[in-house]
Amino acid sequence: MGDSNFKFSNSVIGLPLFFVLFLWIVYWLQIRFDFDFYRYGIYPRDLLGLQGVLFSPFIHENLDHLYNNSIPLIILLAAMQYFYPKQTFGVIAYGIIFSGLITWIVGRENFHIGASGLIYVLVSFIFFKGIQTKYYRLVALSLTVILLYGGMIWYVFPDVDQSISWEGHLAGLITGFVLTLFYKAPEYAKPIVYDWQRPDFDPSNDPFMKHFDEDGNFIVFYNEDEENEMEYFSSSHSVNYIVTKKEAPEEDTAP
Repeated sequence: MGDSNFKFSNSVIGLPLFFVLFLWIVYWLQIRFDFDFYRYGIYPRDLLGLQGVLFSPFIHENLDHLYNNSIPLIILLAAMQYFYPKQTFGVIAYGIIFSGLITWIVGRENFHIGASGLIYVLVSFIFFKGIQTKYYRLVALSLTVILLYGGMIWYVFPDVDQSISWEGHLAGLITGFVLTLFYKAPEYAKPIVYDWQRPDFDPSNDPFMKHFDEDGNFIVFYNEDEENEMEYFSSSHSVNYIVTKKEAPEEDTAP
C-alpha cells in the first residue's frame, strides 16, 4: 500500500463543511421561524414516527446539542472522505437508515433526534474497518479515533444518562460494525517485493549473484585475446566491462 492511494481532494474539506452547514441552516430555520421540527424525529414503533429515520439526524434540540455533534462530524467525515472515499456516501446513507430503523424498533417511546447516531456509525466503521485491513495507516487511524472518542462507548448504556438517546448510540455502533462486513476495504497497491527480499531467496541460483564470491567481490576473468577487456563468466549470463588502462603519472625528480 503506497502513500499515493491516499489523495487529498476538495471533497475532504467540502463534504464535512457542507454537511455541518446544512445542520446549522436547519437549526436556524427552526429558531427563526419557530418551526416544530421535533415531531419529525424518530418515534419508536409508530408508523408516523418512521419519518424520523430520514429526518432525525438533521434536527437538534439546542445550540449545545448541535455544537457537540458538529465538531466530531467535521473530523470523522473528513477522515472518511480521505481514507475511504468510495465508501463514504454509502456509509452515511445506510448508516442513517439502518441506525434509525434499529432505534425505531428498540427505542423508548419518545422523540429521538440528533446526528449522534451517525457519529457512532462513523466511529464504529472507521475503528473496526481499520483493524480488519491490518494496514498500518488505517490501524493508526482506528487507534486515533478511539483515543479521541473512546469515551463515547459509555453512552450506549441506558443507566449513564436518561436524557440522551442511548438507543440511537447503540444502533449507530452496531450499524457501523455491520457495514464493515459488507464494504470491502480500498484496494491499495501492494509494495514491491524484490526476489532478494523474499525469505526463500537462494543467491546461488540467481544469475546476477553468481558474479560475486562469498565476500561480495566480483569474480574476474580476463579475456586473453583483448588486453583491454575484462569478462565475468561465472554463470551463463556474461557481464562485460570495458576498462581503459591509464599510465601512472611520472614522478617529479627535480631537486
